[in-house]
Amino acid sequence: MLLGGFCVLLWFGFSFFLMGEFTLILEYDLFALSSVVFSFSAVVDKISLSFGAVVTLISACVFTFACKYMEEDLYFYRFIWLLLAFVISMNLLIFSGSLFWLLVGWDGLGITSFALIIYYQSYESLTAGFQTLMVNRIGDSLIVSGTALFVIEGQFTFTSLIPSMGVLVFLLSVAALTKSAQYPFSAWLPAAMAAPTPVSALVHSSTLVTAGIFLVIRLSYNLPLGDSVSTLLLFCGALTCLLGGWAATYENDIKKIIALSTLSQLGVMVFSLGLGSTALALFHLYTHALFKALLFLAAGALLMASFGAQDLRVLGGVGLSMPAVMVMFNLSSLCLVGAPFMSAFYSKHMILEKMFQSGINLVSIILMLVATMMTAKYVSRSLKAVVWSKPVMPGISAVTSYYVVCPMFILGLGGLMGGKLFTSTDPFILECVFIPSVFSSLINIVTGLGLFLGLTMMGLRKSQSLSTLFFLTPGYVYSTKIFAPVSRNLSVLDYGWLEPSFTLSNSFFFITKGWGRVFAWPKSGSSLSRGLVTMAVVFIACSTFI
Repeated sequence: MLLGGFCVLLWFGFSFFLMGEFTLILEYDLFALSSVVFSFSAVVDKISLSFGAVVTLISACVFTFACKYMEEDLYFYRFIWLLLAFVISMNLLIFSGSLFWLLVGWDGLGITSFALIIYYQSYESLTAGFQTLMVNRIGDSLIVSGTALFVIEGQFTFTSLIPSMGVLVFLLSVAALTKSAQYPFSAWLPAAMAAPTPVSALVHSSTLVTAGIFLVIRLSYNLPLGDSVSTLLLFCGALTCLLGGWAATYENDIKKIIALSTLSQLGVMVFSLGLGSTALALFHLYTHALFKALLFLAAGALLMASFGAQDLRVLGGVGLSMPAVMVMFNLSSLCLVGAPFMSAFYSKHMILEKMFQSGINLVSIILMLVATMMTAKYVSRSLKAVVWSKPVMPGISAVTSYYVVCPMFILGLGGLMGGKLFTSTDPFILECVFIPSVFSSLINIVTGLGLFLGLTMMGLRKSQSLSTLFFLTPGYVYSTKIFAPVSRNLSVLDYGWLEPSFTLSNSFFFITKGWGRVFAWPKSGSSLSRGLVTMAVVFIACSTFI
């Protein structure tokens, strides 16, 4: 109820700010050093208010669903508090206007997502949590390293960026790619499926993965992105969209398929940002959040009915006992394809048409068309297995609780009417495209071809390279073993090379793995004399190499 009230409040605020077309900046100065003011700054405008309303609406539905899904959990209230901290961190990031406020929300998302992913405390969840935490730390280090560039420019806010800050924008954009799971930082997103289904519904719809997208949107609203940033976004977006859709066609786990579909849709948003269509990317972010949360809740209801079975090959006919859930599953799946008159049709189809008008290279166009075909292929494959096949599982427990049906009904209205609602409310997201009719027909032909292939090609074997996202997952999992020798050798720096009690033989032993024995000498004598000899040998060696 509290989140629903906040959603209504933010929506009224969005309507008020939309009519006035103004922005409110709230700033609190912490301290000033050498004419640089360090402050906390919050930006209240139509972008932050509208996205905050979408996040709180989805969060209210997910919390309601979690009351039924996690009702038998022994630590139910701990789970709810962790989920609430996750939502609060996302809202802090949405309204952030300065670097300090951004880091609070950004790191809050990383810490709470790690706690939620490892909630079941199994080996799989611990591995997935480690992957997520490590990739998020890469983005954290890039943002922290951008502090020096902020200091050079004499500011810590995003509202007064100028075109000369191209290096800073590029650095923040790369950091955003880590949080939004763009290639080569994609492996953590399917692995995060080890979390409970309500967590997955939030992570993959409107919170963690959209944080990086929202950061780039906030940057691009203040100044146009440079050519290097646009090229990077175009390449990563097209490749991630193709990789996610391609891998989903070889997957049998229903939650993993939905996770890979999120990867594909994030690639569409990043591709739109590379085209310079910032308002269109934000529009697709809203529509995707609504129908993807609905898809996860419908999948969660299927898991409860099938006693935790996630394999498509054993879920046949489950929806016959739950017609309301199956209607929502079909609705969200059609939104994923971009079917006409659904919410995603207004945004995804327009992005593909803008692609033909933009004049980008042919390789990116081909990648996006193939990715569109792959999306239709795995969606029709999933619908055929779950909805249109004969019953396979004898024991099915239909879920009819209001805690399950009501959230899906609300999100179903958003998935059905969200596109028209946002276009009617905010005229700035409307786009006009003038392209030959053959290009518009090509999009429909590619989508129809994907639907046909998904219906006819069911018996595909699992692909090891695609299931690991071209072996990105083993690279993340075994990274500690790969870098262990390097970190062990670098640990000698903690002791200090020139300390009197640390002999030269030990130093050379740690650095060169045994070559130091050539330079070893008896340990008799005072530590001071040994230290002087060590300093002399190091000085001679350094002068010789110089």
